[in-house]
Amino acid sequence: MPAATPFLILLGGELSPGPRLAAQIEGARVIAADGGMRHAATLGLVPELWVGDFDSSDTALKARFSGVERVEHPVAKDMTDGELAIEAALERGADRLVFAGALGGERSDHALQNLLLGVAAARRHRVPVLMTSGHEEAWPVLPGGQTLDLPEGSLFSVLALSDLEELTLEGVQWPLTRHFVPMGHSLTLSNRVGPRGGGIGVTLGAGTGVLLARPFDLAG
Repeated sequence: MPAATPFLILLGGELSPGPRLAAQIEGARVIAADGGMRHAATLGLVPELWVGDFDSSDTALKARFSGVERVEHPVAKDMTDGELAIEAALERGADRLVFAGALGGERSDHALQNLLLGVAAARRHRVPVLMTSGHEEAWPVLPGGQTLDLPEGSLFSVLALSDLEELTLEGVQWPLTRHFVPMGHSLTLSNRVGPRGGGIGVTLGAGTGVLLARPFDLAG
């Protein structure tokens, strides 16, 4: 069986390092998307590639990582820097993607686009995707089943980006079994991970959603 090839994509949102994030990105190859390179120093990493239009990277950052291979694109382009980084990772054999700096930041349109980008990458390329700020995490919810490693008591929500058919949530405070959740419905907001070991189970029959969790926001 070929060795796994996880890739860490550094994006320009918020990022808080910690042991949980360190474990999630251990052994991953790294690609920075424009201003996401600033997180490389925070994480003690040197990416193998730096892509983008570099309108968010100042002179000091470029000088600090001058030895990293750089692929520059025009500012007027049809893809975000994050999309360019994902394409590069897939071309290099990525079979799992972690987007660090994917959430938060000064622009809500960028944060929302990062969420949609992660969901689209998981659906189109059939690879596991985690989006994280180090404090908040997100996973695409697509047809099929998955188990998510979240501490007991963690706060989480499932956002229905379309109608969700036969959604099942197991190992949580308020479980669901093959439930229909209309797009935008608040039924699946503010749930908590239950005491069951081994993570929570998420199964979907049809539709598209995203699960947002705060692993450090634990029930007292």
